[in-house]
Formats: sequence, structure tokens, C-alpha cells
Amino acid sequence: MIRSLLFATVSLGLLAACTPQADMAEEDMASEDTMAAKGDDMTAGTVDYGPILAGEHRSDENRARDRYRRPAETLAFFGLEPGMTVVEIGPGGGWYTEIIAPAVGPEGRLYAAHNDPASSERAAAGVARFAEKLAGSDAYAGTELAIFSGGELNTPDGAADMVLTFRNVHNWYMGDVAETAFSSFYDALKPGGVLGVVEHRLPETSDDELQKTSGYMKQSAVIAMAEAAGFKLVEASEINANPNDTADYPKGVWTLPPRFAEGETDRAKYAAIGESDRMTLKFVKPAA
Repeated sequence: MIRSLLFATVSLGLLAACTPQADMAEEDMASEDTMAAKGDDMTAGTVDYGPILAGEHRSDENRARDRYRRPAETLAFFGLEPGMTVVEIGPGGGWYTEIIAPAVGPEGRLYAAHNDPASSERAAAGVARFAEKLAGSDAYAGTELAIFSGGELNTPDGAADMVLTFRNVHNWYMGDVAETAFSSFYDALKPGGVLGVVEHRLPETSDDELQKTSGYMKQSAVIAMAEAAGFKLVEASEINANPNDTADYPKGVWTLPPRFAEGETDRAKYAAIGESDRMTLKFVKPAA
């Protein structure tokens, strides 16, 4: 593992040096076709997600995706609790960070593990924008920036109660760093710690080769990667399932909202399908 930590105070210094660019992360590609989420309060475990989801630190565009991403149900399934130390891998524009940070609260800690800002101007600009977001609200009081690069994570070994990743596994698979990534997550967790994975799901009957180009992964493949790193599967949930997603589009998963990679071509059809069918997997690092 990389040993040096990059904290938010360091990343804030990038703001003066970086010119914001269009963020191509899936997190930031909002769609006017997504419908507003229900505003009912909900309590999951010991976290009251109602005020968090309705918080002023969240944009209307981000709240509109709650109906597809079911954050309260998803985080409750993983077992997120206040006071935990959590690592979020590849937070992009911070869609899930907006919910995880206030959920763990000021007595917890959230490491938001971004790309190494030294790797490119684009990465530096993305980290700078994220650091600015953290500085803009007390909701992120316990959040620090860390680095996830080449599959390696620079948070302290054995310190995390939970590692969470949302729709990222296909990138590691296509970049040939999935094995390194899952091993890094294993090292970061305490014995008994939880790895939570949400990923676009490719039907098991599909050609394996589609995992290299489509943005979808087979659930069996993701489970095998995690188990090869030492994790044990606790449970798989259908919280984020979408039976309308056939996973066979011209430009892969990016054809669907929020990206709409085909532009206006069949946009209404893809909007009606909604966001992708997703596996939701809870793993544990066995106790020593």
C-alpha cells in the first residue's frame, strides 16, 4: 500500500492552481429526465436518512437520483452506523459522499479516496473541485481526502470499519487493476470489517468479453474477485435491481441515464428504462 496520506487540507491548496474542467465521472452527469425522489423521512438502523437526503448540501439533481440508487436502503444493508471509519472508493463528484459523511457523523471518519491529483491535470482539477465541495458544508466535518491510484489505497492498514464502492469495478477490470484493488480493500479493513459493492450487472448468460467494454460485470465475476482477495460473501441484495435493463446497448451502460451516451437518439426509451440493473454485495473480512 502507498503509505502517505493526502488529506483535505492539502487538497484545498490545489484550488488556486487548477482550472475546473467538465467532470466526466458518471456521478456528475445529471439528467433532467430523472424524477424527484420521495421526501418521506426514513430511519435505517441508527441513522435517520430523512434529514440527510433533504439536506441543503445536496442539489436537486442529486436528490432526483435517490429513486434509482436507494441510498438509505443500500447503506442500511451494508450496516453503516454513526461513528464508523469508512473509506469510499472513487467518489467522483461526491453523490454518495453527501450521504455517507453526515451518516457517520462528526465522531466518525470518512476517507474519500480519489485519483492521485499528481497523475494528470484532469485528476488534479477533479480533486480540487471535490475539496471545494468539502469546504462548503459542515456536513463533511469528518471527511478527509485520500488517494486510490492503480488499485492501491493509501489509508492506514486495518483502520476501516467499512469500505464502500459504487459502480467502479468495471473500471478496475478494464484497467487490469481489480486484483490489486480488492487486496488493498482487504488490507484497509479491520478484521470483521465490511466491503460493500454496488456494480452494473451483466446477465450471467452473456459473453464474458462484454465485461471489457460494456461497463457491466457479471455478479459471479465480482464475487470471485473479492473472494480471491480473502473476503467472504455475507449477502447479495436486489435493492438496486432494475429488470427493465437488458444490458445490450450501443454504447454499453453509458447509453442509459444519467449519461445518455447516444444523445437524443432514443432518449425517451432509455429514460423510461432508468438507471442500470445493479448488484449489491456485502462482504466481510474474516476475523483473525
